[in-house]
Amino acid sequence: MKIQLKPLEFSLLLKKMLCVVGFVGTLAFPLNVNGQTSVQSFTLTNMVNGKPVSLDQYSSSGIAVVFTSNECPFDNYYKERIKELIGAYSGKVQFLLVNSYIETEESPEKMAIHYTDVNAPYLSDKDQVAMTALGAKKSPEVFLLKKADGNYAVVYSGAIDDNPQVAGDVDQKFLKVAIDKLLAGQKIGVANNRAVGCSIRRK
Repeated sequence: MKIQLKPLEFSLLLKKMLCVVGFVGTLAFPLNVNGQTSVQSFTLTNMVNGKPVSLDQYSSSGIAVVFTSNECPFDNYYKERIKELIGAYSGKVQFLLVNSYIETEESPEKMAIHYTDVNAPYLSDKDQVAMTALGAKKSPEVFLLKKADGNYAVVYSGAIDDNPQVAGDVDQKFLKVAIDKLLAGQKIGVANNRAVGCSIRRK
């Protein structure tokens, strides 16, 4: 049986459908507020201790979300550098390590034994909630967040520094500069530097 709608009924139905699509998009994709990417808090499980972790449980000036993995060679190149940054900004900036890979070698069980020597939560994101919210595509890829109007503004994203393979040959420490400016209340000059690493496959 074919159902015919009057023009007014069709118009109202179309508006409702667009509202639903818009609502889903707000949940699934980053927002743009005053020219900055903004995300709402999300909750993931810390595989180090099995406890839930949310962005809004931290009161620090900034949160550095680092997408990483167990197996990507680039992540292993950066492991010691990330540990140093976590130590240097302890009590000032909260670091969160996030694994959004869906491969077998990146399982939550294997995550639980990988980053036990790093003083930061290692979060399982197998539904790729954080990855979608922030628009992450690679690892390592970092997103420096500042709380703003109940959401979190991305004030820097991309590469940690300018040498993904040799720590001793780093010339520009992008993330460190961004954190220092954030803590000093200064404008971050370059808000993004292209991340070099392994691509994260979407579900």
